[in-house]
Amino acid sequence: MKEMLEKGLDFDDDPLNATGVSRKSLVIFFLIDTSGSMKGTKMGELNTAMEELLPEIRRIGEADTDVKVAVLTFSTNLAWMYSEPISIEDFEWNRLSANGITNMGAAFEELALRLSRNSFLNSPSLSFAPVIFLMTDGYPSDNYKEGLKKLAANSWYKHGLKVALGIGKEANDDMLAEFTTSPDTVVHAYSGGQLAQLIKKIAVTSSQIGSKSMTLSDDTSGELNFTDVADSKQKQLGKQIQDIVKPEDYPDDIPFDSGW
Repeated sequence: MKEMLEKGLDFDDDPLNATGVSRKSLVIFFLIDTSGSMKGTKMGELNTAMEELLPEIRRIGEADTDVKVAVLTFSTNLAWMYSEPISIEDFEWNRLSANGITNMGAAFEELALRLSRNSFLNSPSLSFAPVIFLMTDGYPSDNYKEGLKKLAANSWYKHGLKVALGIGKEANDDMLAEFTTSPDTVVHAYSGGQLAQLIKKIAVTSSQIGSKSMTLSDDTSGELNFTDVADSKQKQLGKQIQDIVKPEDYPDDIPFDSGW
């Protein structure tokens, strides 16, 4: 632990919540592509799915977890839906519109700044590592690798649950796997029906796993091993979301990229 603090990590002594307190904080970050290619059915289905998702996440927050939501949209410009994470009980979805290019790297840099006790993760209670959910339909317009490099240096990101949803056939799975650090937590939606179901199921599953207490011990020191806890949760998430919605479940859906 002393070594971790000497490295200047910006989370408290128990970022992955392996000790008990009465109520802990979980922030769910949604990074949403609102570039021009998201216009029409994609953005419409996404807006509707997010509106329908909120009551389901509220049920997770009714237990011993203070669930908050933060939404960062990225296109030519970046915008937070609200100036700080909002409690799920008070959160209201503002419908999004699409235009511009895909400055995803800039979004990664902005998120890296906000993943800090001095910014969006300033809850007075102990915190679970955040859930970070990226949704995009294409390849970044800017230097995403530089932004991802800065994000990867952030300890909250390292220990957080990361999942990516590619929308349509142009989304690049390899790039999305760079963000999540595992191909198992990258999924694709090729139609409106898939998109709506995947957003809801992945967000709820991620929140449930993210808010679960896990106690792991280091065999030599007996101290908590944060990396093992994070890896265990990430693997559990990967197992649960793979094949959660199959294309054959929506035979009548028109694919996003069909030209209709």
